[in-house]
Amino acid sequence: MKVNKLTPNFEVKNIRKTVEFYQSFLGFSLVMVVSETQDGIEQSFADDKEYVYALVNKDNVEMMFQRTESFKRDVVFAKELPLSASVSFYMEVDGIDGFYEQIKNKGLNPTELKTAWYGMREFYLKDNNGYILGFAEKKDE
Repeated sequence: MKVNKLTPNFEVKNIRKTVEFYQSFLGFSLVMVVSETQDGIEQSFADDKEYVYALVNKDNVEMMFQRTESFKRDVVFAKELPLSASVSFYMEVDGIDGFYEQIKNKGLNPTELKTAWYGMREFYLKDNNGYILGFAEKKDE
């Protein structure tokens, strides 16, 4: 088996609000959405529709968001699990100091930016669904 890429699929309460969070605070772009009728793929939100799925990306990172009812129906192992989990989604970035200041200025209450024992400058924050996102940059030697 060859693994080509990893794209996490997050169970979320509201697709539109989640995409807005990732666009506004983290600079992700909407790739596609699927409405409740699941009759096609759209590249933008329509005001008169509700959505069950979205795909966003930024640089080399993609993330999928799937509304709770749809997620629990499709991923049966999640049926009895609460929203969010004890896992963090760790992203390596360039320019962490400036990005950290932007996040703090937006009122997202990140952890302290620090250098970890394994040599990465990093911080964590929670998204609007409670998922833990980690951001890190290799420390200059």
